Amino acid sequence: MKIHEYQARELFKAHDIPVNHGEVAYTPAEAKAIAAKIGKMTVVKAQVHVGGRGKAGGVKLAKTPDEAFEKAEAIIGMDIKGLTVDRVLVVDAVDIKEEYYLGFTVNRDDNKLVLILSAAGGVDIEEVAATTPEKIMTVNIDPMTGLQDYQIRQAIYGSGVDTTKARALGSFIKKLYNCCIAVDAELAEINPLVITAQGDVIAIDAKINIDDSALVRQKDLAEWREIGADLDQYEKLAKEEGLTYVHLPGGNIGVCGNGAGLVMTTMDVVKKAGGSPNNFLDFGGSATKEGVMKGLNAILRDPDVQGIFINVFGGITRTDVVAAGIVEAYDELPRQVPIVIRLTGTREEIAREILDNCNKPLVFAGSMWEGAQKIVELVNAGAANA
Repeated sequence: MKIHEYQARELFKAHDIPVNHGEVAYTPAEAKAIAAKIGKMTVVKAQVHVGGRGKAGGVKLAKTPDEAFEKAEAIIGMDIKGLTVDRVLVVDAVDIKEEYYLGFTVNRDDNKLVLILSAAGGVDIEEVAATTPEKIMTVNIDPMTGLQDYQIRQAIYGSGVDTTKARALGSFIKKLYNCCIAVDAELAEINPLVITAQGDVIAIDAKINIDDSALVRQKDLAEWREIGADLDQYEKLAKEEGLTYVHLPGGNIGVCGNGAGLVMTTMDVVKKAGGSPNNFLDFGGSATKEGVMKGLNAILRDPDVQGIFINVFGGITRTDVVAAGIVEAYDELPRQVPIVIRLTGTREEIAREILDNCNKPLVFAGSMWEGAQKIVELVNAGAANA
């Protein structure tokens, strides 16, 4: 479960983590009043469940309360990666000397929480990891023993941060860890954690994602859940239609099938074949003509989709029913793109016969890898001829 920055700041304060003063505003007038109360230069920050707010114009400096009004007016209602901003956080501006990255997340490979510290704060940590990985220090934490003092020192002295602030940084790391554990966070992140010109260490950003499975014991935090708040326009429409759909903006190959594990694997295989998946869509048990039609329409809403790979395993689901559904749905699709289909399992031979004799440009693939390669080839050929 994602929560807003201003909510994460409340959790920080509850664990004695220093943050700059700020309040949330739902209108420009409220933003102006908060800025007047702060009485100095402020920063107006969009509150949405997505990163990259600054690059999208959702973080603006305001020198006066009137400017805070203007900035809030510009930000509230804007679209950031498909999400509409309905509130802003107004905080006092900080005189920054240095910016660091500090976070805890789950290391899936080792099944442990990992401490991440970097002197390259203020930018996407993924970008730092890709371009200058040597600037990031990671320390895996044994769940049986928890975070140890020597691990904190190891992170501080290996990350390139100002070691004269080791005591303050060490305290920060320990408090953020305690917060992370207390709220069952999958991610607790401060980017940037700053050293001010006055020498103070302050969190001027806060991000926490809470484990959905832990909400049964985090009942107070569960009340912050905003159903649909982190869905873009395509995901909202799909949710209203009862579809299990996740949008991946920027991709050009639609991916769908029956079963979450199969669809996720298909996405990985498409990526390995050199393609860029646009979505995750699980037909589940609705791999009928109606279900297929609804799913393909949801995928094709994004104009970036230039091809679709359908991958179905017929255990309980009959593959001939799926094949017939695809053939019937094809002519009713809002636009025509290459479709590669891999059907295996119950009545597979009949399914292939249906597709081979349908007189439609539907390509049958004998395996997942063959299908992934074929859809990538067709999409790339279409792009080259465009």
